Amino acid sequence: MSHEDIILTVTFRGTSHTVSLPNDAPLSAFHSRLELLTSVPPSLQKLIYRGKKIQHRQDDTDPEPTITQAGLHDGIKVQMLGSTLRSTGSLSTSLHQYHFHRIESLAHLLRPETATECLTTLSKDPAILHVMQKHHFSVGLLTELAPHEHPGLLGLNVGSGATIKLRIRLDTYDGFRPYLEVRRVLCHELAHNVWGEHNNDFKELNSQLNREVAEFEAAAGAGTHQLSDLRDTYQPSLDEEVEASIHVLGGAGLRGDSTEERRKRALEAATARLRNEEELEQSCGTSGPQKQSG
Repeated sequence: MSHEDIILTVTFRGTSHTVSLPNDAPLSAFHSRLELLTSVPPSLQKLIYRGKKIQHRQDDTDPEPTITQAGLHDGIKVQMLGSTLRSTGSLSTSLHQYHFHRIESLAHLLRPETATECLTTLSKDPAILHVMQKHHFSVGLLTELAPHEHPGLLGLNVGSGATIKLRIRLDTYDGFRPYLEVRRVLCHELAHNVWGEHNNDFKELNSQLNREVAEFEAAAGAGTHQLSDLRDTYQPSLDEEVEASIHVLGGAGLRGDSTEERRKRALEAATARLRNEEELEQSCGTSGPQKQSG
């Protein structure tokens, strides 16, 4: 192989870094250079090219691949994900601080144990915990709204996060609402931890939370995003077709429809979300003075 330098552009947290290395340099040299530039140790670096994770050696006995053997060539752009040792050291503390401190179903309604399971699933959703830690959201109590007691509401945030109430049951009480719909309402209510009214500031934050949830799951789906303390939590499917599977809270699992049918439902669901965002605001019981984020 001829000895030539190649130039790679690596983006990390919105900043682009240019790295020049010989094409026959070992992949570890690339990681070491990135550590100098970003303070992220090689063991925590996740490199993505064309949506796929750059693979290292399959076994410790295998020879280390060169940059070229790893699929990198001159002029390409690589995305890096990862955390510095300082940020990972504070992760455990944030996990214990920014989360749902208590969950509680309504014992007077049918199947309270299933409702508890639904709320637990939401409270341990890795993408939700990710945005809570990022924005320093803490919720004292996550509980449910009874449809017959609050027929016009899908969610309610009391006391800027002291209590969040979600309508997880169907109006007929014979089942539970789709997981992704309820989670979207939860994002909406989390935005009320900062803003009371449905003004432009609230709408911007609400959109940001939904975007960050999607980005987190896209990264996790590519095997590039990990929170070490979330190993034992429930994690809904991260495949793009999770939207189409319509995982129902309290249900028996995914429906056995064809791929085309699931994709069709995914498109319908996405269209419905855009159309019903205003309806979601009208179904939110939270209203009050704005709270500036600090």
